[in-house]
Amino acid sequence: MIRVLHDDSRSDLRDPTRPRPVRLYLWESSRPQAAPAPLVVVSHGTGGSGSNMEWLVRPLHEAGFRVVALDHHGNNYVDGYEPEGFLHVWERPRDVSFALDVLGGEQLLGPVGVAGFSLGGYTAAALVGARVDRQILWAVLTGTVPLPQIPEFPDALEALRKKYPPNDSSRRALEAAAADLLDPRVRAVFQVAPGAGSLVTRESLAAVQVPVGIRWGGADTVNPYDVDTEPYLKYIPTASGGSAGPHVRHDDFFAPEPADPSVRVQVGREAAAFFQQHLG
Repeated sequence: MIRVLHDDSRSDLRDPTRPRPVRLYLWESSRPQAAPAPLVVVSHGTGGSGSNMEWLVRPLHEAGFRVVALDHHGNNYVDGYEPEGFLHVWERPRDVSFALDVLGGEQLLGPVGVAGFSLGGYTAAALVGARVDRQILWAVLTGTVPLPQIPEFPDALEALRKKYPPNDSSRRALEAAAADLLDPRVRAVFQVAPGAGSLVTRESLAAVQVPVGIRWGGADTVNPYDVDTEPYLKYIPTASGGSAGPHVRHDDFFAPEPADPSVRVQVGREAAAFFQQHLG
């Protein structure tokens, strides 16, 4: 089932007079439950869509979970791209919390977990306490530190500067970026090839208290292990994980014809087993 929600607390990136859209792809649990089924929210990678996260959604649904995948506004290929969608990453976890607010207002929620691929990995971590480093963000937005290449939107930073008056977006970004986005409803997190590890503070990672499972590709040059994955694994005290293989690339998790199709199948199964252990 597909639903489009609207968050009145934030604006549409193309039309500020309209609320921010949050599209949901929802799979209800297929198993009889004496209590509300555990819920896993799936966050897609940069420029992707919840609709192409089937490799992660299917094993979760088959394991009996209620599953919700999202489209993050401005950062999904269904609606198109906006620079804020790529650079204001902290809006993504707010999408998840908003979706949980709406779903929880309709029926009692079971235990909640969040799984995320690539930038979705950061999204999941932010919901359990990971916070963006203001100083690093300022350096990126002002060009002091080069922005990592974004294949889907190579000129995202330039487009952001054109869209807003000089420094206006940077000032507003700093105010929102380092906010505490922890959502106490989230009991466990599973990251796949997580991104933005270099943007978050070690102190915030050290304060994470829920179980975090991590998988990565040994040949990932988009989110390299030592830059993006290792900070989560090293500084989150509850984190554990392993490589999906020394030759696994980033696009092996989403490409129509990956070099090894079995990789994401196995990681999907491992995600389901992780949430079965920690959500029941």
